[in-house]
Amino acid sequence: MSDFLRSAWYPAGWSRDIGDAPVSRRILNEDIVLYRKSDGAVVALEDVCPHRLLPLSFGKRKGDALECGYHGATFDASGRCIRIPGQELIPANARVRAYPVAERMGLAWIWMGAADRADPSTIYDLPQYHDPEWMAVEGDALPVAANYLSLADNLCDPSHVSFVHLSTLGNAQSEDVPVQWEMSEPEKKILTWRWIIDAPAIPLFQKFGGFAGPVDRWHYYHYHAPNIAVIDFGSAPTGTGAPEGRRDNGVQIYACHFMTPVDEAHSIDHWQFVANFKADEATRQSMIENFRMAFAEDKLILERIEANEQRMPERRPLRFAMDASPVRMRRMVADMIAAERSVGHQAA
Repeated sequence: MSDFLRSAWYPAGWSRDIGDAPVSRRILNEDIVLYRKSDGAVVALEDVCPHRLLPLSFGKRKGDALECGYHGATFDASGRCIRIPGQELIPANARVRAYPVAERMGLAWIWMGAADRADPSTIYDLPQYHDPEWMAVEGDALPVAANYLSLADNLCDPSHVSFVHLSTLGNAQSEDVPVQWEMSEPEKKILTWRWIIDAPAIPLFQKFGGFAGPVDRWHYYHYHAPNIAVIDFGSAPTGTGAPEGRRDNGVQIYACHFMTPVDEAHSIDHWQFVANFKADEATRQSMIENFRMAFAEDKLILERIEANEQRMPERRPLRFAMDASPVRMRRMVADMIAAERSVGHQAA
């Protein structure tokens, strides 16, 4: 059995990418078909017709239902078959699984566990995303040929920024600054952070922050198990009080990473950023390209790691002090999966 937590909300895709026509996504090793009904609500069904096992995504929407592209069997939004051409009697087992879906922060979220346990109010929401004084910018659905926990490792780890992202998000001044962390077991959260005091601004903030002198820089990595990481990072002029809590005179960005496990060796990083300033379209696009460059650097490293893990399954990674958060993150997720299995809440 795959090591995935099922009782959780996962991004099925950007809302902008789901329309009337059926689209297929693989999530937790399951194929899902998505489409919108006439009222705009997103439907998620098991992507297979129970007749001859053709993916339903090869079919088309008929009213608010989905018609198989092989023999026309039609399934409503609940997954129940409502039409078999040339046949009046419809077998009770002619149905496919339907999944709860809700939309938030520009994404359609799917609940992969038991439907009666799905609570949309528990979907992550960033208050600044809704603040008219802030700028929310949707990014990409970045495919990464690596397990989603490797991506989560990266997103619990400020220390890699000093070496991987020198062209965008880091510089050498942070290399020897230790990382701090704390864990909140009841909320299934891990916070990892560090401050770099009286240092040059990182390239991204040199370009978009307008800093003329040294800055005090922060990184707070908020991980919410099993698949969400929100990175609060920013800079303010040195000596203006940012470490003591005054950050309104600087640049602050939340980089949001909403991860979808595709299967054991592939994941999707749905990323966006929310900034405490407004920008014109040209600047927004330039910022998007800078983030794309940074996340492509992560992708390259994580895919090389995945390839070596597949090639050398007997090799155990050596752990350093900087790995405290990733180690606890993996332990937290493993404990959540074990608890889920023990009470049998995996699926409907």
